[in-house]
Amino acid sequence: MSVDKKKLLKQRKEISARRPKFVRQESWRYKRVDTTWRKPKGIDNKMKEKRKGYPSMVNVGYRGPKKVRGLHPSGYEVVHIGNPAELEFVDREIEAIMIKRTVGARKRQMILDTASDLNLKILNPPATIEEISEVIEEAELDEEYELLEDEFEEDLSTAEFEEEFELDEEESD
Repeated sequence: MSVDKKKLLKQRKEISARRPKFVRQESWRYKRVDTTWRKPKGIDNKMKEKRKGYPSMVNVGYRGPKKVRGLHPSGYEVVHIGNPAELEFVDREIEAIMIKRTVGARKRQMILDTASDLNLKILNPPATIEEISEVIEEAELDEEYELLEDEFEEDLSTAEFEEEFELDEEESD
């Protein structure tokens, strides 16, 4: 990736951070009105007149740089893949693949194998076996901790009960 493209991607990220959240007019007032952007209409519309105190309207000044518009944050064009045959048409220099979410495990594995043979970048790779084993180990440790905690609470409750019982016996004598 060229230095120019990296610079433009960084600039796009900064522009996106400053860009306001465009909301549909009166969406804050009524539950039935969704927040997704719709252009305000009407002859006396305060938001359309850009009055102070009303949210910003969408306009061309908020757009990012044209050369990097629509690119993944990594700088590649995204190509959605549904089967291994589609990998033949991917240009590895400017495009990276994203496996569709509806693809099953067997076909996904075939796509991953073929993509690794063709040295293609995968934007949504599956978790590695090491990461999965770490998650499982953490879950097992948490379960063991909970079990120990339960046993400790049981020990405390029986100890308190025995102490109270001994005190009751001493008082009755």
